[in-house]
Amino acid sequence: MAGRTVAENRKARYNYFINEEFEAGMMLLGTEVKSLREGRANIQESYASFENDGLYLVNAHIAEYGHGNRNNHDPMRPRQLLLHKKELSKIAAQLQRAGKTLIPLSVYFNDRGIAKVKVGLASGKKQHDKRATEKERDWNREKLRLLKDNQ
Repeated sequence: MAGRTVAENRKARYNYFINEEFEAGMMLLGTEVKSLREGRANIQESYASFENDGLYLVNAHIAEYGHGNRNNHDPMRPRQLLLHKKELSKIAAQLQRAGKTLIPLSVYFNDRGIAKVKVGLASGKKQHDKRATEKERDWNREKLRLLKDNQ
């Protein structure tokens, strides 16, 4: 279970320039952790924002636990992200001053078995930037194919 990725936002690097990454803990309920261990999470349309008392992960879907009872969690509830005060103030300054976005990149269990989320401080890409990224990815794939054929 240690080091296992539960959910990944694959479109994030395509849609955004990731300037800086942070590792954050999440305040989860017991049934949410059990559901994550089953690998039932989706962070494709989620983002992180500052609410009244902290940083929250919004729109992340962690499916209800199958063996849970009537006290099961709400799948779309906002979950508080846990970071150091210095990191929180740095992120808040960047979000207000530079007009950046904080998006989750992946949800995983660290080597101690604790659920973590990797969030990235990002700025959006324009359409021509996305095309350039796609072109570069295709060229790298073609280079590998050519090197493989020459051997």
